[in-house]
Amino acid sequence: MALKLSATIERIAWLEGVRIFAAVMILLYHAQLLMTHYAYTPQPTGLQENLRSLSSASQQLGIPAWGTIGCLPGWFGFQFVDVFVLISGFSLVLSLKGQPLKTGTFLKRRSLRILMPFWTVAWLSYPVLWLIGTLTCSYIPHIWYFFAAITFPLLFDYSGELLLPISGPWWFVSLILSFTIIFPFLWSRLQQWRARNLLIVSTTITLVYRALAVYAFGGHPTYVILDTPANWLPFLAFLAKLSTFVVGMVVGQAYLQRRGPLFWHPLPALLVGLPIYIAGFVSQFYAIGWVGADLLTPIGLSLCCMAGFKGLEQLKHARPIMLWLGSHSYSYFLVHNFVVDRTINLFVQDTLWRYYLSLPLMIIGTLVLAQIIDRCTPLLQRGLAITLKKIDSILTPAKPTFSSWAGSVSRHG
Repeated sequence: MALKLSATIERIAWLEGVRIFAAVMILLYHAQLLMTHYAYTPQPTGLQENLRSLSSASQQLGIPAWGTIGCLPGWFGFQFVDVFVLISGFSLVLSLKGQPLKTGTFLKRRSLRILMPFWTVAWLSYPVLWLIGTLTCSYIPHIWYFFAAITFPLLFDYSGELLLPISGPWWFVSLILSFTIIFPFLWSRLQQWRARNLLIVSTTITLVYRALAVYAFGGHPTYVILDTPANWLPFLAFLAKLSTFVVGMVVGQAYLQRRGPLFWHPLPALLVGLPIYIAGFVSQFYAIGWVGADLLTPIGLSLCCMAGFKGLEQLKHARPIMLWLGSHSYSYFLVHNFVVDRTINLFVQDTLWRYYLSLPLMIIGTLVLAQIIDRCTPLLQRGLAITLKKIDSILTPAKPTFSSWAGSVSRHG
């Protein structure tokens, strides 16, 4: 099916605002976990028991029981990982710009968009972390793990164990790379089967797989700390979030045809998104709910965020700020855990006033580092390209021309 391109292909300001907001929320989530020494993660013990645990854990942050709701964004910031998955499916569709998909070109371009910033962070972070660790007698990730990161994904086990000693959230890099690889197949199915059929099939596959992950494989979602036979490994695979990615693709296709939820006004988006999010939020506190919770929360949360950031976009100067901030969201995600970990362990050290003082500094400091990464990445990429070209020129044997071969024959005839 040929896609009728009737929408202008450009970056969407409010969507870029959602991107950077999601990255900041993930930072706050990890900061809150470290500060409280993982005092709370969702457990399959029901809503009431989880609310009691939340209240108790929040008191470690100096929050009274009645103020627990103020800590909820931090405790559940992990939900924005699935928002990133949904946005990724949407963005890959828009990256085609209404043109036929050329699989080789697409895979090369998108893989480099994922890997080059990642490699830049891996290469630049080791000397900095080594220096900080040496001066403060604190943790220094072993150089082997940085070597594994530099050679990712050729040297990699799917569980992410080679990357986790450097930065725990880096398990997500393999997930988005997996979706990049399977996108051409999903895109062709979307054209042949149409949106409704692909949504039905992908949702069925995801629900069946997640049920197997819980009840057959002995796993639990990535945001839960629980002793199960397979721990979180079954939920790292792309099948666990396939339908969320496909929803993003379908929304992207509809957007290009100037229809779909992205054209809703903020109030309808909020009225639809909030009940969906609440259903997913409650479901995560039950083992049976793990099967479908992560399908609901990113849809509901994305609609709620869309409603909020569409409103913010109307403010003066908001649009260029959102576009600028959103352009750094991926590098922000890659580097945020370094800032959180070193700040909490070296400066905050269980002191509440230092923690609250550090939060805005961590948010801004991570943004500064993300800008540095984004400036260094193209330089590194060009340097690698030039180096490879020079190696090729040295090692590639010169091919004799026909005239020189003919002259050699005549001289020896």
